[in-house]
Amino acid sequence: MEYRRLGASGFKVPVLSFGTGTFGGKGEFFSAWGNTDVAEARKLVDICLDAGVNMFDSADIYSRGAAESILGEAIKGRRDKVLISTKATFRFDEEPNNVGSSRYHLINTVDAALKRLGTDYIDLFQLHGFDAMTPVEETLSVLDDLVRAGKIRYLGVSNFSGWHLMKSLAVADRYGYSRYVANQTYYSLVGRDYEWELMPLGLDQGIGAVVWSPLGWGRLTGKLRRGQPLPATSRLHKTADMGPQIENEYLYRVVDALDEVAKETGKSIPQIALNWLLQRPTVSTVVIGARNEEQLRQNLDAVGWNLSPEHVAKLDKASEVTPVYPYWHQRGFGERNPAPVPVY
Repeated sequence: MEYRRLGASGFKVPVLSFGTGTFGGKGEFFSAWGNTDVAEARKLVDICLDAGVNMFDSADIYSRGAAESILGEAIKGRRDKVLISTKATFRFDEEPNNVGSSRYHLINTVDAALKRLGTDYIDLFQLHGFDAMTPVEETLSVLDDLVRAGKIRYLGVSNFSGWHLMKSLAVADRYGYSRYVANQTYYSLVGRDYEWELMPLGLDQGIGAVVWSPLGWGRLTGKLRRGQPLPATSRLHKTADMGPQIENEYLYRVVDALDEVAKETGKSIPQIALNWLLQRPTVSTVVIGARNEEQLRQNLDAVGWNLSPEHVAKLDKASEVTPVYPYWHQRGFGERNPAPVPVY
């Protein structure tokens, strides 16, 4: 397993992390992801650790806290061998203050997460979304307090726009607060918007990408094909409208290119899609999920080899789309404002 620095920090993380969204299975949305219990979670953790995958990502809203609780049970007795990443910001329950990034909510939610996880510190804590109702200064101040108290080691964000993140970094620098070093972001071969602004920001400011949904919300499994219905077991039956939207013809164009590369490399479509991400600028770790041991072992085989430059170029070209303004306009000034990845 390869380990990379998380952004500009001195903290190293495995290039693959394990996501616990399948733990618990509470509610219609998360039950569509999976319903892993403690016994199965222990097996998956064992497999991950044997492969060098020692970072596990969760969130308070995953099955209303159950995912964190199951993860805590699964790692009991080996906390020193794992890295824990978790998130909060979204509404947890109906209590008026149990949402957002206020001092009140963040203190309470971190303490609750620590209890569920059975630990006294979180290695990487990320805001799950931007809270426009709370001053950035308040949010950064309380996060800095939690870092100084030893409850959090490193800070990150998720689902922020470029100006959200840049404003937050400016406030941190102005007051000497702990800086964000991670951006848990959606990025895949069928979702390359991250490259337009957030990737250049990450390069400039030392923010490492923690990639979520690297298989395009379950679309790059190799099971979705032109002219064929969704497989009966696909979670997309219940979750397609809740995640990133992708035009079918675009998806099939990318899958066609993946098929060509699969035939030439002997690798599976998911393995190729994951390996492509691991060669992109700013990517520190890619969060993989699995309903069972077989899926996990297949995803783990995405490392230990690299796509050739020719294969990367073929996938780049097949997945390229025209960006929105002002990014398409900026491409005309590449002499002084170069794109972070090749443009076809």
